[in-house]
Order: sequence, then C-alpha cells, then structure tokens
Amino acid sequence: MGDIERGSNPVSPRKDDAMKHELEGYLRSGQHTHVEEANDPEPAADDDVRVDTSGPVPPPGEERDRARAETEAEALRLELARHLDRTTFPADRAAVVRALEERHAPDPVVDQARGLPEEGTYRNADEIVKALGRTGGG
Repeated sequence: MGDIERGSNPVSPRKDDAMKHELEGYLRSGQHTHVEEANDPEPAADDDVRVDTSGPVPPPGEERDRARAETEAEALRLELARHLDRTTFPADRAAVVRALEERHAPDPVVDQARGLPEEGTYRNADEIVKALGRTGGG
C-alpha cells in the first residue's frame, strides 16, 4: 500500500488537528469550547413569564415577604453579574448605569441602578444590591 495507515482512525488529518485544537481549549479552560445549538438552551427573554422554582411557598406574612425579598435580591444580583464584568469595578453610580446601558441590560435593572446613592463606590454586584437595600435579610 502506498498510504501509511494510522490505525482505524476514520478522521482526516486536518479534522484530527481541528479536534485536537478544540480539545486543548477545553482542557485548559475546563469548559466546553464548542456549543451545539440543540444542546444550548435559549436564554430567557426580558418579557418571559418567570416561574419561581425555589420550592414550597411559605404562608402569608413575614416569612413569605422575607423569602420574596431574598429571591428578588438574588435575581437582581444575577442580572447585575450577567451584565457587569470585573473591568467595570470599582465603579460609582454613573459608571454602573453606563456599563449596564452599554451592555443592553433590561430597563428595570438599569432603573434600579439609577437609584444607587451618588456618593457610593462599588466593588461588585453584591455591594450594589446591598446599597439598594435589597439584601433580603430584613
């Protein structure tokens, strides 16, 4: 035979190199570097109905109010973290609002950021949530 066979590998050398490159990125980052559309859930839209999957609903009263406040604070923290990266911080109110607008954050999130105290400086999303009085701890 004129060709050298490399075992039972049905992959062409070019495809083999591409697969090695993809695997190398995965091994270095610990995360997938290739996304298959069928396996990638569509992100929630701003106007989607939100279903609370946090478990049983406490009875009406202080416990339910506290649970709701904690859920809202966590949702706000996640939205802030989704739209702000480390390069944003430290930031004052104007920088936070500007970064959220540039990254097309939902209007309610931007509106809440506009309610931050003007004199504060924030190092992360948690500090922003606390400054807005949304700690959920009561």
